[in-house]
Amino acid sequence: MAGKPKLYYFNGRGRMESVRWLLAAAGIEFVEEFLETREQYEKLLQDGALLFQQVPMVEIDGMKMVQTRAILGYIAAKHNLYGKNLKERALIDMYVEGTRDLMDLIRVHHKFSPEEQEKNLALINERATARYFPVYEKVLKDHGTEFLVGNQLTWADVQLIEAILMVEEKVSTILSKFPLLQDFKTRICNIPTIKKFLQPGSQRKPPPDESYVVTANRVFNRK
Repeated sequence: MAGKPKLYYFNGRGRMESVRWLLAAAGIEFVEEFLETREQYEKLLQDGALLFQQVPMVEIDGMKMVQTRAILGYIAAKHNLYGKNLKERALIDMYVEGTRDLMDLIRVHHKFSPEEQEKNLALINERATARYFPVYEKVLKDHGTEFLVGNQLTWADVQLIEAILMVEEKVSTILSKFPLLQDFKTRICNIPTIKKFLQPGSQRKPPPDESYVVTANRVFNRK
């Protein structure tokens, strides 16, 4: 039997968090090696483990996979979270890319000054309520099932719930005008594997703090 996937990244969210979410939703146990020193990173480079000299990197099924989108696509396909045909996969890809665009606004929030954070928070709120969440609300209404695509949980659902919770950390009332997304959140968060991941003590990471930034700067030899 193959070993557990091994994730190489910082002890924080970043681009690896969506990988953690997808593995957890699929019920797959994984282990992590947290990058804390420049030497760890240099060793991965010297070993040829980082194809483009970047993390995230995931060891899975005998591969050292890099590029977050490729990692997520492989996990989704392997664990039946990527639709039943090409049309469903195309829809999943569209919905995933939409949530990724929204999540990218949040991922950089901690890097800004207080004044810049205020502006970015307003942008997050505007994009979520005027561009992205109305789309998913309509998709749920038009599709008429519990999920965004098909009749079972997919990568699109997992990434949307991750995005919803990220936005709610910044704007707690963000779903007030989206009743179908409120119901979606309740349903998806009660799926056993996801409910487990949301419990204290899981491998889900908290929002980035100053320690996370200091560690990343040290590993990448910034400043």
